[in-house]
Amino acid sequence: MNETAGTGQGGIVLLYHRPLGRGAATVLEHVDAFPKFSRSRVWTVNTELGFPSVLPQLPCDVLVFHYSLFGIWPYTIGREFERYITGVRAHKIAFFQDEHRYCGRRFEFLNTYGVDTVYSLLDPADADAVYRPRTKVSDVQYALPGYVSDDLVAVARTMTVPEEQRTIDIGYRGRRLAYYMGRGAQEKHEIGRGVLERAAAAGLRVDIDTEESSRLYGDSWYRFMANCRAVLGVEAGVSIFDIDDVVRPACEKWLADHPAATFEETSAAVLAPFEDNIRYRTISPRHFEAAAFRVCQILFDGEYSGALRPMVHYIPLRKDFSNWQQVMASFSDAALRRQLTERSYDDLIASDRFSYRTFLRGFDDHLARKNIVPSRRVEGDDQVQRQLNRGSWIGRGRAAAMWALRQPFPGRARAVNFVRRLRR
Repeated sequence: MNETAGTGQGGIVLLYHRPLGRGAATVLEHVDAFPKFSRSRVWTVNTELGFPSVLPQLPCDVLVFHYSLFGIWPYTIGREFERYITGVRAHKIAFFQDEHRYCGRRFEFLNTYGVDTVYSLLDPADADAVYRPRTKVSDVQYALPGYVSDDLVAVARTMTVPEEQRTIDIGYRGRRLAYYMGRGAQEKHEIGRGVLERAAAAGLRVDIDTEESSRLYGDSWYRFMANCRAVLGVEAGVSIFDIDDVVRPACEKWLADHPAATFEETSAAVLAPFEDNIRYRTISPRHFEAAAFRVCQILFDGEYSGALRPMVHYIPLRKDFSNWQQVMASFSDAALRRQLTERSYDDLIASDRFSYRTFLRGFDDHLARKNIVPSRRVEGDDQVQRQLNRGSWIGRGRAAAMWALRQPFPGRARAVNFVRRLRR
């Protein structure tokens, strides 16, 4: 327990991981929101750039582990950071996404480094049932995977065009997810495939793709969104929560023996007993983006964290496509589309309910309730942040090497594995 660690003289140190090069804007939006909107002084440290020598000198009341540290195993935290985490006397907070996998290693991390609070995407009752029996965590808070940033609102205001100028009726970018994540995870591909099969007969102009190579980032994604009359969507998350770390290895073993197996075959052989064991579904930042750009949303039935309601904010599509004709009739009604998009903008964007500003206000209030009140920003903080941004020369060199290794060349896989071993 570190609830008395806050002295009021230090600040918040946030550790995150961001490789060099292009990536999803939502990660940096989440990171940048802390220094922008918290009442406390906040320093951010990208572990990709190595351990900055100035870090141990900073008075730290709260140490935040960003979800980007935990996306893959092994975690992107080197030995120097591990020593720092062990030695610092601070209230420790971990943000998690993709909690459905590597659960044992996550629980071990929380216990080894004395994490006090977890921000989870799980519903509160499920989060308590997952974390409290298995860890020493004293507090579990609910969070969404992302919120509405000022940058998103500004970009949407600049790039949104009148609907009659948009050339795509329905657009979508998704991805195929691994079978071990369950039937729910397959929806990201299934909705795109199902609509694409029906699009020509409906006379639709569509731009739908679920291959990894088709993913769009940055301004390219925003331009795509702005050119759509409607976008498809599903709840974020999965339908199998591998809490005992048994589903993934069992599924991989089955697929190694049956490499041509379909999802249905794999589900019958391995996955069915685990389906919907712990609910792990939520609204996605994609839904906020569509609302900001005033794009009509056609979504698989779902709860969407209670933020979206069918025929109030979106056109509901049944997962078996049995109401496809009804969906098309609703989509063809321009007045209805306008009603849905305006209501979505009002409730999700203009209301400020789901903004990063509102989320960070709640984050600060949570600390205050625990009598942890880090100091406000002081003169010289910007200079310290610039030093932190430099990392170490070794870290910067490794980060540049990893960037180079992400470019295609013969023998790339072997070289990547070698550099990853060096990073530890």
